[in-house]
Amino acid sequence: MKIATYIISIIALVICVFNVSKIDFQAPLENESFTALITAIAAACAILIASLLRISKKVDRVVKTKV
Repeated sequence: MKIATYIISIIALVICVFNVSKIDFQAPLENESFTALITAIAAACAILIASLLRISKKVDRVVKTKV
Protein backbone atom coordinates (compact mmCIF):
# COMPACT_ATOMS: atom_id res chain seq x y z
CA MET A 1 0.00 0.00 0.00
CA LYS A 2 2.87 2.35 0.83
CA ILE A 3 4.49 1.89 -2.58
CA ALA A 4 1.14 2.37 -4.33
CA THR A 5 0.56 5.72 -2.62
CA TYR A 6 4.03 6.89 -3.62
CA ILE A 7 3.42 5.85 -7.24
CA ILE A 8 0.05 7.61 -7.28
CA SER A 9 1.65 10.73 -5.82
CA ILE A 10 4.42 10.75 -8.43
CA ILE A 11 1.97 10.28 -11.32
CA ALA A 12 -0.28 13.02 -9.94
CA LEU A 13 2.71 15.34 -9.56
CA VAL A 14 3.72 14.78 -13.19
CA ILE A 15 0.15 15.46 -14.33
CA CYS A 16 -0.02 18.59 -12.18
CA VAL A 17 3.26 20.01 -13.52
CA PHE A 18 2.26 19.24 -17.10
CA ASN A 19 -1.09 20.96 -16.73
CA VAL A 20 0.32 24.00 -14.95
CA SER A 21 2.62 24.45 -17.92
CA LYS A 22 -0.45 24.47 -20.21
CA ILE A 23 -2.26 27.25 -18.32
CA ASP A 24 -2.36 30.64 -20.03
CA PHE A 25 -2.03 32.98 -17.06
CA GLN A 26 -3.38 35.94 -19.07
CA ALA A 27 -6.75 34.14 -19.40
CA PRO A 28 -6.79 31.12 -17.07
CA LEU A 29 -10.54 30.51 -17.32
CA GLU A 30 -10.80 30.24 -21.09
CA ASN A 31 -10.69 27.20 -23.41
CA GLU A 32 -7.81 24.79 -22.81
CA SER A 33 -6.47 26.80 -19.87
CA PHE A 34 -9.65 26.08 -17.94
CA THR A 35 -9.30 22.35 -18.56
CA ALA A 36 -5.65 22.46 -17.55
CA LEU A 37 -6.53 24.41 -14.39
CA ILE A 38 -9.21 21.91 -13.34
CA THR A 39 -6.92 18.96 -14.06
CA ALA A 40 -4.06 20.54 -12.08
CA ILE A 41 -6.39 21.06 -9.11
CA ALA A 42 -7.60 17.45 -9.39
CA ALA A 43 -4.01 16.20 -9.45
CA ALA A 44 -3.20 18.27 -6.37
CA CYS A 45 -6.21 16.72 -4.62
CA ALA A 46 -4.97 13.23 -5.56
CA ILE A 47 -1.60 14.04 -4.00
CA LEU A 48 -3.33 15.25 -0.84
CA ILE A 49 -5.51 12.15 -0.62
CA ALA A 50 -2.54 9.81 -1.12
CA SER A 51 -0.60 11.68 1.58
CA LEU A 52 -3.53 11.44 3.99
CA LEU A 53 -3.80 7.71 3.33
CA ARG A 54 -0.08 7.28 4.02
CA ILE A 55 -0.34 9.26 7.27
CA SER A 56 -3.44 7.39 8.44
CA LYS A 57 -1.73 4.04 7.85
CA LYS A 58 1.28 5.25 9.84
CA VAL A 59 -0.96 6.34 12.73
CA ASP A 60 -2.77 3.00 12.58
CA ARG A 61 0.55 1.14 12.92
CA VAL A 62 1.61 3.28 15.89
CA VAL A 63 -1.71 2.74 17.65
CA LYS A 64 -1.57 -1.03 17.10
CA THR A 65 1.95 -1.26 18.54
CA LYS A 66 0.99 0.69 21.68
CA VAL A 67 -2.07 -1.46 22.45
